[in-house]
Amino acid sequence: MTFSQPGASDALNGKVAVITGGSSGIGAATVRLLAASGAAVVIGFNQGEQRAELLRSELPGDGHRTLHMPLADSGAHAALADSLRAAYGRIDVLVNSAGFTQRIPHASLEALTPELFNEILLANAGGPFSIIRALMPLLRASGAATVVNVSSVSAFTGLGSNIAYCAAKSALDTMTVSLARAFGPAVRFLSVSPASVDTDFVQGRNREELEAKAAATPLGRIVTPEDVALSVLACVTHLRTATGTRIVIDGGHSL
Repeated sequence: MTFSQPGASDALNGKVAVITGGSSGIGAATVRLLAASGAAVVIGFNQGEQRAELLRSELPGDGHRTLHMPLADSGAHAALADSLRAAYGRIDVLVNSAGFTQRIPHASLEALTPELFNEILLANAGGPFSIIRALMPLLRASGAATVVNVSSVSAFTGLGSNIAYCAAKSALDTMTVSLARAFGPAVRFLSVSPASVDTDFVQGRNREELEAKAAATPLGRIVTPEDVALSVLACVTHLRTATGTRIVIDGGHSL
């Protein structure tokens, strides 16, 4: 999707934005919108290097790059910080969009092994923490940085692809509150919390299921990656006095 009004502007001219999981889904939509708003964008990827490079080639503006950002490798996060320091000297926006899940019925404890539980927790909470920790000096160098953690309504409804995912997103939200308290005013932290989004993030979820869920909500429409991207932009450019809070964009699913 190519962004035009509303959303695209020059609001982020001169800013540096880093997006984990930026090669597909919510991350890619966020990359497109922040670049269209004037930012120099760093597209973080794990296995989607070709997708990331193709996306970078399509972006307006200058200063964009792609970088490998695996969630489970803290050594890679330290190297990431060094690379970004050399290239930009600061980070104005960090969007933690990368994550991982599997579809497992909540009653199927046999299928959700302790090892898988920890893997999901690491991908969705531990990984973002490690990246924030590594990039904190660059965020503080901005003087007015914003970190947006892409969470989920699963964090507070307890409904989601599996129990571990719900627990991980709840941990991410609570971590957002703690970090906001510790690092304001130099860095703001917010969570953006969609319900089911029209991506292939959850394997086995089809369009028919998404439409049925959306039809049961007050707004009656599916949440798109672009909807989430617009909420991320709003966190950075408009919600200037918001920190440590969650922005719910679920069409009323959680009401």
